[in-house]
Amino acid sequence: MASTLLVQNNAKPLAQDAKSKKQIIFHVDMDHFFSAVEERENPSWKGKPVVVGADPKEGSGRGVVKTCNYEARAFNIHSGMPISQAWRLCPTAIYVRGNYRLYKEVSAEIMKILMKYSDSFEQWGLDEAFLDVSSEVEDFDEATELAKNVKRDVLGNQGLTCSVGVAPNKLVAKVASDFRKPDGLTVVAQDAERFLAPLPVRRLLWVGRKTESKFREMGIRTIGDLAAFDVSALTEKFGVMGKRYHLFAQGLYESDVGGRRGRTKSVGHETTFGSNTNDYELILNKLDNLCERIHKRIDRRRILFKTVTVKIRYENFQTHTHGKTLPLFTNRLNDLQKTARQLAQHYLQDKAVRLVGIRVSSLASNEGQRTLFE
Repeated sequence: MASTLLVQNNAKPLAQDAKSKKQIIFHVDMDHFFSAVEERENPSWKGKPVVVGADPKEGSGRGVVKTCNYEARAFNIHSGMPISQAWRLCPTAIYVRGNYRLYKEVSAEIMKILMKYSDSFEQWGLDEAFLDVSSEVEDFDEATELAKNVKRDVLGNQGLTCSVGVAPNKLVAKVASDFRKPDGLTVVAQDAERFLAPLPVRRLLWVGRKTESKFREMGIRTIGDLAAFDVSALTEKFGVMGKRYHLFAQGLYESDVGGRRGRTKSVGHETTFGSNTNDYELILNKLDNLCERIHKRIDRRRILFKTVTVKIRYENFQTHTHGKTLPLFTNRLNDLQKTARQLAQHYLQDKAVRLVGIRVSSLASNEGQRTLFE
């Protein structure tokens, strides 16, 4: 069950927003990704220990565990463990060699979903990514709601849960995403140092087993211990990294989310209903809400749009999209909602609807453009 913790055309290219306010960063981490995909493909495995890795060969296998689900972790199985040891701990687990082609395909679909939420996106491996949403939200309250939408979007589209950390920088967001796994949401709005202090020092980025062992020799067991430690002693032991570790322990980390994708091509949102519905008024009201969210984003970023596209997914997973290009650019909420309703009604049938989405494209800066209202 999900848990949330709050710690407080001839158009001009779109201008980049200045960083005039506090950064807000998401770290999205899929929950036990490989084994979760295997469970999704084999529903009868749900609730049973699943281990992805080498063939255990009844305890004589020579490979290692790649990952495992939480049921397997209850037997003290973990990633990197010799597969023979895992088999001895739980010989009744389901052992899978792994379908890496499938994992890559699912990962690509998940990353497409995440990239809809920010132009500043950085993928780490197959199962995690950073998003800089500073220009998409006004504050951490809005960021919390956006993170919930990300989680619902991933679950609705891929049937997989993820955990999200929300914080002022990548380091704290990364730690936060791991704080309440699985299916967690942890928001560190302020006082990152206090949030980090009681956690094991191994939770910090760039602290591996060997570094952790050296810290323990120095009496450093928690991140708080590290933050309070003499920085000159750390520098003497670890060189330049000693000072960096000291800053990390205080929640200080300067690194932008990489992989900026340049000019924004579209802005959109979609949502999956808790249960399939053919209540047309409910569907249209949900579209209105999605339009409001998009309008807030484009208004904040001073964007005009010309094309509106609606997406409808039925209960049988058939998906239809229908778009309309307006005669001139506009930024009015009324234009967006009116067009979205017209497009959606074209596809509302007797079938129950699972998902609705709305997207605006053909974007331009609002400087120097004639608008539909004008």
